[in-house]
Amino acid sequence: MIAIRFRRPALAIATGLSLASATVFAQSPFQFPTANHALFESGSELKFFAPTSPDKPWTSGSFGCVRNDGWRMHEGLDIRSLQHDRHGEPTDPVLATADGTVVYFSKKAGLSNYGSYVVVRHVVEGLEIYSLYAHLSEVRPGLVIGQTVKAGEVIATMGRTSTAETIAKERAHVHFELNVLNNDNFAAWFKKHATGERNDHGEWNGQNLTGLDPREILLAERGGKFSLLNFVRGQTELCRVLVRATSFPYLKRYAPLVLKNPRTAKEGVAGYEIALNYDGVAFALMPRAASEIKGAAKLQLLSVNEPEQRAHPCRKLVVQRGSRWELTDKGERELGLLIY
Repeated sequence: MIAIRFRRPALAIATGLSLASATVFAQSPFQFPTANHALFESGSELKFFAPTSPDKPWTSGSFGCVRNDGWRMHEGLDIRSLQHDRHGEPTDPVLATADGTVVYFSKKAGLSNYGSYVVVRHVVEGLEIYSLYAHLSEVRPGLVIGQTVKAGEVIATMGRTSTAETIAKERAHVHFELNVLNNDNFAAWFKKHATGERNDHGEWNGQNLTGLDPREILLAERGGKFSLLNFVRGQTELCRVLVRATSFPYLKRYAPLVLKNPRTAKEGVAGYEIALNYDGVAFALMPRAASEIKGAAKLQLLSVNEPEQRAHPCRKLVVQRGSRWELTDKGERELGLLIY
């Protein structure tokens, strides 16, 4: 573990760049992945979300620290079925949430907690976002990797497939995620750091995808002009870390999230100060010169937003020991993957 001096958390990184100055508004870049739009109906949450059991609230089917009394993360939305065959099985078409390219699908339901699933790549305002659709009964026949799809195009059929649980007919749903991709080199990282564990999905293993809240995005879009870039930049900071790494894939893939630092323009880059939200999404990356970095540790925890950690503790990225905050083993693992 890396112990550091505690300092007061800051909720924003000084960027030297106005968010509004880079805004490009897009009208509703993302659509619902099924015909169920009850999210927009006041008081109809149970028509939209599939909770984990009849005695659990609708929030257990939403995004965030909503499982195991707030200590287990759920990185997507469980959207209820509307259509069923005569046996009660879901038949809802699953739709691409936005224009994009199919990058992966698995028809072998027994190889993942997702069951059968599809991943589609989208580029919105310079950001690569990966939508994921899980628990499918069928991937659309003829769908191939590399195929372009349009928003609203059928890509699969809803089902109940999963190795993690037996999904009852009455809570049949599609598990829907909107993610950032952590690292192109995931398979190599996994082989090195997860000895003895299987990886049947290469770079498209769920551990390489970190989620944004689709509910927040869909509701924000409905409110009018929406900027995905500003939405991501505006995430609440859980913690800030310094990494002594200067070249890793995330920097290129999410270049709009890399901030400007006049000092590094003169002195060069020796590392990056990274702001993470509570799910571990790196939403702001500030290059730092050697003259700005104290200590020789490869990973340094600089600050923790304590109210945010108390509100959303389930990812267990940081821990308080006495008066000091430290990265947990899990936090170090997540950052190690990011910069691998």
